[in-house]
Amino acid sequence: MKNKDPRIDEYIATSAPFAQPVLNHLRKLIHQACPAVEEKMKWSFPHFDYKGVFCSMASFKEHCAFNFWKAKLIPDPHNLLKENSMRAMGQFGKIKSLNDLPDDKIILQYLIEAMKLNESGIKVTSGRPPEKEKKELKVPEELIRGLQKNKKALETFEKFTYSHKKEYVQWIAEAKTDVTRKKRVETAIEWMAEGKGRNWKYQR
Repeated sequence: MKNKDPRIDEYIATSAPFAQPVLNHLRKLIHQACPAVEEKMKWSFPHFDYKGVFCSMASFKEHCAFNFWKAKLIPDPHNLLKENSMRAMGQFGKIKSLNDLPDDKIILQYLIEAMKLNESGIKVTSGRPPEKEKKELKVPEELIRGLQKNKKALETFEKFTYSHKKEYVQWIAEAKTDVTRKKRVETAIEWMAEGKGRNWKYQR
């Protein structure tokens, strides 16, 4: 398998035993469909780029998740890509074993369609007026380490919108002292483990 990132090897190796065969299998199919794919670690999850963001996968305490970046634009003859908050972040629902995955031929079909979208340069649109391009957030190392130790908090952070992530990142970055910074990281992890945003106290 070419274009492998050793950080993803490590991510899979340190995932729960049930998750390892799932992640390895998805990774193998991605490379089979797209030999030119580039592996990267973003937001502490394995991502796969091909002429732009392509897809990603993640492991949690009791399930795995798989996500197509342009899921809304991919032809969906098997009705697998519809958003459903009860399923999990991403597509294919909560994946707990290889048996929860669609047939390999179906996954490859979706991967190839996702490749075509990137090759054509088609972008996902929200239907809202164009916004200024968002810069990738520089997540503090302390927060990354904390999220890696608490998968509930990590899952919440990954589901957050850009603006919600930014609220936590800025709050921690604005700390005047190391003590305050450490305390804010601990509080952020605690709140996110409970599914709370930075300004949850002010939300009704």
